[in-house]
Amino acid sequence: MNTPTNLPAGNRASRSNPASTVEARCAICGGVGYYMPDVPLGHPDFGKAMTCQCREQARLERRLRALKNVGTLEMLDRLTFDNFIPEPTHLSPEKAHNLHRAYETCLRYAQYPDGWLLLTGTYGCGKTHLAAAIANARLAMGESVLFMVVPDLLDHLRSAFNPQSEMRYDDFFEQLRTTPLLILDDLGAQSSTPWAQEKLFQLLNHRYNAHLATVITTNQRLEDLEPRLRSRFLDVSLVNHFVIIASDFRSGGNPAQNDLSSLVLHGDQTLDSFQVRRGNLAGEEQINLQRVYDACSAYADNPIGWLVLSGTNGCGKTHLAAAIANYQVTYGQYDGMFIVVPDLLDHLRAAFSPTAATSYDRRFDEIKKIPLLVLDDLGTESATPWAREKLFQLLNYRYSALLATVITTSSEPQRMEPWLRTRLFDVSRCQFWEIIAPEYRGSRPPQPNRPAAPKSARGSRARNY
Repeated sequence: MNTPTNLPAGNRASRSNPASTVEARCAICGGVGYYMPDVPLGHPDFGKAMTCQCREQARLERRLRALKNVGTLEMLDRLTFDNFIPEPTHLSPEKAHNLHRAYETCLRYAQYPDGWLLLTGTYGCGKTHLAAAIANARLAMGESVLFMVVPDLLDHLRSAFNPQSEMRYDDFFEQLRTTPLLILDDLGAQSSTPWAQEKLFQLLNHRYNAHLATVITTNQRLEDLEPRLRSRFLDVSLVNHFVIIASDFRSGGNPAQNDLSSLVLHGDQTLDSFQVRRGNLAGEEQINLQRVYDACSAYADNPIGWLVLSGTNGCGKTHLAAAIANYQVTYGQYDGMFIVVPDLLDHLRAAFSPTAATSYDRRFDEIKKIPLLVLDDLGTESATPWAREKLFQLLNYRYSALLATVITTSSEPQRMEPWLRTRLFDVSRCQFWEIIAPEYRGSRPPQPNRPAAPKSARGSRARNY
């Protein structure tokens, strides 16, 4: 930029000020913000007032302050690598090792942010903490970083169309596209409108083509994301995809717990504590119960497809279903949710409230996609059209996706909805076990079990024969 000679009147007057005053002002425009460049007559810029670089710098600083205000990192400044627990004691060794590797991966990325880092896993597994820790570490190094929760980002983009907005839409979007390190938390939690999908694609496609450092967290499976984004996430030359298999940190000692699951109420119901041999059983009933127990034991080791337990109230269905979930939580790889069907529908109804902490869509998605779902007492719910529709949507999705699902019911098959009955008796995807033993609560003390078989290599579960 040429040093101007044809200065505005305000600039010329400043030359009569003391030297200290002149030094405090811009050397080019004298603090006016504009100047006329020294160009020959006939030049396109001759006689034009040009914006001084000092004003451009001030404008850039205002943009950065506005971006900092819309970001959410200040609320997460407590989330650092120092206070992250990489190997919680409540996790199985396999899950603890996986989480420690995630911690080390994020720690390295914070030192050298190159390419994309995609963190996926269930709710509360530590993704947001690790992403915020990366951001806080970069800030501590004096580097710039922008941390945005995806639904909040889209809200800010919408509000930027307002003429009264502190930052224009174009400026805001350009800063998002070009910031050296962008961290997007909770991709997939946004409302999937065509506009939202288009904006996210434009943003991430630009950063993908420019190979700009980007961290993304999501609870979604890749196959459930918008196809154009999914194709970019699958580019192993740019994207490091780390799947965190740890359970929800916020549930404390029992990682399967959240505000939906009631598994904590069934903590004593394990495969070890289930009484297979009972004094009140006839021979056929005893054989049947042993077979059901063996099927549940095998399913707990490898939960694939559906397992349905049918029988009278008190025959042991709920105990066995809870035992499967407890086993997976303690020794397995799946995060589980145990919920009584009428309670599930109550939770879904409550999610419609404007004051609900979790939106209906997110709540339903959480139940629909949990790796292991135990639905207790199917058939005891109020059979309203809305309830039937929600149960169909839930179970049809899990049936099509072959997601591990355990169902207990006292209803007779012929009284079930036809769509449900056809799925429950699909032998390619579902095991259906009817317990013919009567209610055993309050029965005579059980007969001694035979010696237990050798313990499983993954746990201390004993089989009763």
